[in-house]
Amino acid sequence: MRTTNGAQAMAFIEMTGKTLDKLLVEDELHHDDLRAAGVDDRTIVRVNREGDIEVRRPEGWEVIGGLLGEFEERIRRETGLDWA
Repeated sequence: MRTTNGAQAMAFIEMTGKTLDKLLVEDELHHDDLRAAGVDDRTIVRVNREGDIEVRRPEGWEVIGGLLGEFEERIRRETGLDWA
């Protein structure tokens, strides 16, 4: 994916906090970590190809942690979405 000036655009998959909580594995954030970051079941979150987890705040996006390992297939399988 390219921007209008030809630069590589950052791709994300968006989901709810509930979906994110389902696909976390042992070495990643835990349920309590999500709650401490203000993420509940209805919170909008997104993950980029590098695994950074961002939470939608009123003023923009905030990075709260990251996914490890083979997360790409887990995300696509759980959400049914591809990178956009």
